[in-house]
Amino acid sequence: MASVAGTHDGADLHDDGGEAVELTPATWRDGKRYAWLLGLLVPTLPFLAYGLVELTGLGVFWFFGPMVVFGVFPLLDLIIGTDAENPPDSVLKWLEQDRYYRWCTYAFIPIQYAGLVFACWVWAHGDLSTVDAIGLALTVGMVSGIAINTAHELGHKRASLERWLSKVALAQSGYGHFFIEHNRGHHVRVATPEDPASARLGESFWAFLPRTVIGSLRSAWKLEQTRLARLGAHPLSLRNDIVNAWLMTVVLYAVLIAVFGVVIVPYLLIQAVLGFMLLEVVNYLEHYGLLRTRREDGRYERTRPEHSWNSNNVASNVLLYHLQRHSDHHANPTRRYQALRHVDEAPQLPTGYAGMILLAIVPPLWRRVMDRRLLEHYGGDVTRANIHPPARRKVLARYGGKAGAAGGAVTA
Repeated sequence: MASVAGTHDGADLHDDGGEAVELTPATWRDGKRYAWLLGLLVPTLPFLAYGLVELTGLGVFWFFGPMVVFGVFPLLDLIIGTDAENPPDSVLKWLEQDRYYRWCTYAFIPIQYAGLVFACWVWAHGDLSTVDAIGLALTVGMVSGIAINTAHELGHKRASLERWLSKVALAQSGYGHFFIEHNRGHHVRVATPEDPASARLGESFWAFLPRTVIGSLRSAWKLEQTRLARLGAHPLSLRNDIVNAWLMTVVLYAVLIAVFGVVIVPYLLIQAVLGFMLLEVVNYLEHYGLLRTRREDGRYERTRPEHSWNSNNVASNVLLYHLQRHSDHHANPTRRYQALRHVDEAPQLPTGYAGMILLAIVPPLWRRVMDRRLLEHYGGDVTRANIHPPARRKVLARYGGKAGAAGGAVTA
């Protein structure tokens, strides 16, 4: 939690004499400053799993990663609760320039890869049963998926080092095209029917998953193809940021297989698939059913805070570098995580991302919780939502509205 000065959105507060006092780094303290270091526990999950198995003799702890992410963190979100406090405007510039916060993300990557190499050694030499090896793969997959979020934080920055580190973080999951599609595709088309990463009302996560995986890949390739055509370069050259990002994965996997043997291949694939599935389920919940309307000139309205679902649950926010303050992120994509702000106008999720993921993988539970919230956000007018075309008639029959109404008449 922030100090008393941090509880105010403005740049000042009043002292006992009623005079305005400017809030500066000397008078304001970031209450989460050292909590961000807890995010570095995530890439240590393979080591922690191994240690717990050795300590207890229980093979169930090879599944320690999913146990922490989907068991411990949802409980912590409920126990610790939320924090909607914002840093005051007067300290934002100082806060963004504090390099301590950058090193919190930089440090994730070497620990991430140490854990991957360690897991490969265990798969190759640990004499694990197939079930135990899969458990370790799922634990590594938790790291792989959350590493994509670290890549997300770094990839939005202008510094070439951070953009390169973003690709490095993505290499483990083989999802290097995310670097292109998220920044130049999703942020342009968010909360529209044209965005493969924006889920629609009536669309289950399991229907969304293939649409977003295939659609995002196609979009990323098209974006790079267009950029390279302007430069007179061939799309299959190393100047293609998708090609060079994927090449990182090829080299990484080739070295690991050469060192540890082909026995690790199935587990590398499991952790990679689980990793990008974690990304996509987060994409699913971030903009579910939200829609930007078209203006008379045919262009979409500007992205506003109400086009992203937010959560201020502290535990998941620390785990994900404030990703859950998603509305401010879309309004200020280059703003660093420590300076992201809660926005009152944004629709709020009932809990943090960890708990919402559990709901998303069970569509009936998701619909029961989220469809009602979406309708409340739109004042009961379902036609203002981004409706999944194949489910359109069913959605309108369930929640009311006319099939031809302008706000919900969306096309794929």
